[in-house]
Amino acid sequence: MTGRPPDPPQPDPPPPDHLRRLLDAVLDEANDDLGAMAGGAFTSQFHFARQVRRGSGEPPIALRRRVLLERAAWQMQRGASVTDTAFASGYSSVEGFSRAFARAYGHPPTALPPAERVGHWLPAPNGIHFHSPTALYVDSTADADGAAAPSGDVVALLTRHDIADIGVLIEAVASLGPSEYRRRRLPGSAPRAWDGPDESISQVMWHLVVSREPWLSTIAGDTMPDLTPVEDVAVLRDRHADVSARWLATIRDIERRDAWSDRVIDALCEPPESFLLGQIVAHELTFSAHRRLLVRWMLRDAGVDVDVPALDPDPIIWHRRHTGGGVP
Repeated sequence: MTGRPPDPPQPDPPPPDHLRRLLDAVLDEANDDLGAMAGGAFTSQFHFARQVRRGSGEPPIALRRRVLLERAAWQMQRGASVTDTAFASGYSSVEGFSRAFARAYGHPPTALPPAERVGHWLPAPNGIHFHSPTALYVDSTADADGAAAPSGDVVALLTRHDIADIGVLIEAVASLGPSEYRRRRLPGSAPRAWDGPDESISQVMWHLVVSREPWLSTIAGDTMPDLTPVEDVAVLRDRHADVSARWLATIRDIERRDAWSDRVIDALCEPPESFLLGQIVAHELTFSAHRRLLVRWMLRDAGVDVDVPALDPDPIIWHRRHTGGGVP
């Protein structure tokens, strides 16, 4: 008997994130009281309040009030008026908002320092903070046993090597003519489907340079960058310099705060999805390493000698050559 083979078994879907569903109900703009929050989570007020407090260490009303005050501080640091912010935060009067803000921050909203001098987070028992209009930020400074878990210098080494190696490849492809640069060498290649094809040197190089930009925007709470492909190598070189500086600064900040287990909940995904900062960095390093080797294969196919020392992809060789064996 012949015919179409049976479909392979599909993996089980990931279990639902119960706490995330509860937090969504707490922070939904329309849920301004406990009854509305519980209704949004399809549970009773008693069970909702108990589950949120057990999962976050904070009563739902207090959690919502604190996060909204953090959002208010974030907005006013960026130019929003006290009056507009007060009503947007659910207060019926500016006076009531100012009193609540002063109790939380120790000064009235009119005395709020600028963003570059102070952040907008309030003390919290759970690490749940307002981060931007598109993300909820959940910080964690310890592992499940309460012990610190720093990443080690290997992250710095791999990150710096990755950035330096992309720069080397930019200079290598600069010698190619337009037809070799754009030629489809691997039809159907798409290491990350959402990025589009990686069939030519130009496509792979573009993704190598801009891949970090959406993550940087998510972490910083900025708008998404324009990712329209550009084939001009000079533009690629300048963009790489800019993105690399911001990426290094972000990783230094994560390392300084030992924030590898911090979580960004990105509302720009559909549906919204959460990511650990450590996952984001590991993800980028993995796919970047694959693409850098892919470019080398394509360069060899284009007639470029990739066996010269300057194009050696080994981080050990790079580390010894550029740092004398010390930690970068």
